[in-house]
Amino acid sequence: MTLVLAPGAVGLDVLAVIYWNATPVRLDPACDAAIEWSAAQIARIAGGDEPVYGINTGFGKLASITIDAADVATLQRNLILSHCCGVGAPLPEAIVRLVMALKLISLGRGASGVRLELVRLIEAMLERGVTPVIPEKGSVGASGDLAPLAHMAAVMMGEGEASFAGEALPGGEALRKAGLAPVVLAAKEGLALINGTQVSTALALAGLFRAHRAVQAALITGALSTDAAMGSSAPFHPEIHELRGHKGQIDTAAALRALLAGSAIRESHLTGDERVQDPYCIRCQPQVDGACLDILRAVGRTLTIEANAVTDNPLVLLDGAVVSGGNFHAEPVAFAADQIALAVCEIGAIAQRRISLLVDPALSYGLPPFLTKKPGLNSGLMIAEVTSAALMSENKQMAHPASVDSTPTSANQEDHVSMACHGARRLIAMTENLFGIIGIEALAGAQGVELRAPLATSPELTKAIATIRAAVTALEEDRFMAGDLEAAGRLVASGALGASVSDGILPKLEL
Repeated sequence: MTLVLAPGAVGLDVLAVIYWNATPVRLDPACDAAIEWSAAQIARIAGGDEPVYGINTGFGKLASITIDAADVATLQRNLILSHCCGVGAPLPEAIVRLVMALKLISLGRGASGVRLELVRLIEAMLERGVTPVIPEKGSVGASGDLAPLAHMAAVMMGEGEASFAGEALPGGEALRKAGLAPVVLAAKEGLALINGTQVSTALALAGLFRAHRAVQAALITGALSTDAAMGSSAPFHPEIHELRGHKGQIDTAAALRALLAGSAIRESHLTGDERVQDPYCIRCQPQVDGACLDILRAVGRTLTIEANAVTDNPLVLLDGAVVSGGNFHAEPVAFAADQIALAVCEIGAIAQRRISLLVDPALSYGLPPFLTKKPGLNSGLMIAEVTSAALMSENKQMAHPASVDSTPTSANQEDHVSMACHGARRLIAMTENLFGIIGIEALAGAQGVELRAPLATSPELTKAIATIRAAVTALEEDRFMAGDLEAAGRLVASGALGASVSDGILPKLEL
């Protein structure tokens, strides 16, 4: 299946499919006329004598230097090669493919002045599996993600490096093996390819999709922990949350109620329970996870706008004028990434407190220490809880806002930058940590519920436990546990834990 993208109207749902499923994409043919018209405007200017930035001038601090018309193609080639200054490990292929799809959407708006030939090559690379190797570091999130996007553009010219059929190859060879030919860039085309926020935006979108998957799983594990600790479901009463009014809080409370409905464990202690209130990590799940969901939804709206935006420079306007501006500055993406980081941190923080509650016999309402039947001889989930604390703490350290850390670049021409790219890139590591925390809670919650036998949990949580136990067996005696934690984290990361309960229970990202 190939997705058809309508620039200006591509939704989060489509972007998520591209990220999770590596689905090929192409532009709506209705875009062709606008693309060709803007390319004609650039060709007209390139053939004249008037200096226009990025077409027949140098770049950045060198913009005052006029370039001879005969050297325009060399100018574009030099631009790409000189900007291939990325360092570090390659970005994951799923993110690079999303970068390419976002670049297609931006070019498809018809304001960038590129020929259809470039658009068709990107579409064909996505279809045939030619994925540029893009080093993860080198962008400060202003003037576009210059270095990483240059590595993408280099492959289109037959330079750089690309992955094809599971093999890392020189860019030209990868294109040849896929039956494709490199392009020779015309006026402004190199700049159109490397100006733009597509790498920062792709990384932020990946962080968003992963964080949403984690918060859905956290509602399941939070419900498991609530039942395992014989916590009260009264704080999830709908009227409490309607009186406050926050949509995320209302939705997460509804999910928790649905997940716990029909639990015999809960019914068994509706009377005679001496506890007046549960700790906040149980009682305030809707308030905390709901606030995080609200942030993710708001960020989703920002990133949807950015994904559909034209962010290169200069731009071809409707009257044919080519005007230089600053849409390449990724401040909206930087703020979005910082907000996602805060939400990821808090989802993990409250989940870790629930793990701590379950392994502590002073708080877990009758469960054995560290959820093992023979404490002392066995340590049970003692160190699994410590690992969750380590992951939580690491996320706290990474949650400091990146957007406030501007530094001047390019001889002070680019004197305020967003830091969006690495602010978004850290979300991959942060969500990986979060998957680990939620996975550990899944093990603790399932173990705690099973220790309440013969009392049974709810039908929905029974399905969740079956999914967990298909990957990790119950902990009867101490064993090598690293593989268990990895498998549990994969259940969260893959979406399998979220998919284990009935459709419609867990809150969606888009309203």
